Amino acid sequence: MKELLTSEILNLVEYERVRDARRRELIALKNFRRVTVGRYLSFVFENRATVWFQIQEMVRAERIADDAKVAEEVEVYNGLLPRPGELSATMMIEIAEPTQVKPVLDRFQGIDTREYVKLTVGPHTIVGDFEAGHSDEERGKLSAVHLVRFALPPAARRIFRAAEVALVVEHPNEHARTVLSDETKKSLRDDLG
Repeated sequence: MKELLTSEILNLVEYERVRDARRRELIALKNFRRVTVGRYLSFVFENRATVWFQIQEMVRAERIADDAKVAEEVEVYNGLLPRPGELSATMMIEIAEPTQVKPVLDRFQGIDTREYVKLTVGPHTIVGDFEAGHSDEERGKLSAVHLVRFALPPAARRIFRAAEVALVVEHPNEHARTVLSDETKKSLRDDLG
């Protein structure tokens, strides 16, 4: 997937003019790119539109007007984009009750360090590859947000359209499986390049 360029990021004034419309478009897009697995886990599959919106919102929230600082944000967020032949998703451990944050995060220790999160495409099983630095099992720390990549082999990419595709979690404290809808699969096909 082609990386975003700094020139594609709107300045604060331009963005305010189009923000409401772009927000509506992104919400509609994410309806198909967000997959809930089990009680607490949600995966949002990233692409150029989702990453562009995150950059624009960061620039807006931080009131970044300096081109060099915008370029830094673009470089960081481009790291969320899927590489050729893969899907990338932001996995969120979503906990609504404030008193349950620590107990639930403790329950998911290790989810990003072992082969607990998988994508199945027909007979193919692709283990999620998590970005490092979001957990410390020795200290009992786990972030609620993780980047996970699924590098699909050519055979899985070839059958992606027709095969059953599912996100699977097989953690000692959470076993869940969600089959992706046809709309979600259609939205993700372009990401595979």
